[in-house]
Amino acid sequence: MQEQNYSIKQWSIDERPREKLLASGAENLSQAELLAILLQNGTRNKSALDLAREILQLSKNNIAELGKLSAKDLMKIKGVGPAKAVTIAAALELGRRRNQALPLEKTRVSSSSDTDMATIKAERLSPRSVCCNLPEPRQ
Repeated sequence: MQEQNYSIKQWSIDERPREKLLASGAENLSQAELLAILLQNGTRNKSALDLAREILQLSKNNIAELGKLSAKDLMKIKGVGPAKAVTIAAALELGRRRNQALPLEKTRVSSSSDTDMATIKAERLSPRSVCCNLPEPRQ
C-alpha cells in the first residue's frame, strides 16, 4: 500500500478504492475502502482511506457499531463535517433498510437441485433462511 499521507490520486490506479471496486467488485474491498469511496476525499494530512480507518476505529472496527453513531459523533473526527457525516449516515440507513426489505420475487423451490448456493447467494440469503417443504418420500 502507498504511504499514508499521499493523496489517493497519487496512488497507482489498481490501489485506488474506486478503481478497485470497478475492476474487482465491491465485495473485494475492505470496509475502510468502501467508506473512503463515500467520503470522496480526505484532508490535507490524511487520505480518504486514512480518514475512513479513523472513523472505523471510533466504532471499534465494527460496522454494526458504526451504524449506531450519530452524525454529531462522526463530526468529532477532524476532517468529517456535516456533508460527510450525513453521507455516511444515509449509506448505513440504506444498508439497514436493504437488510429488512423482502425480495420482489420469491424463489420457488420444487426440488433439491433448486437449492444450490448460487441461487441462495444471488438472493442474498443465508442457507439458514431457506425453508423447504418437500413431499414425503415414496415408499
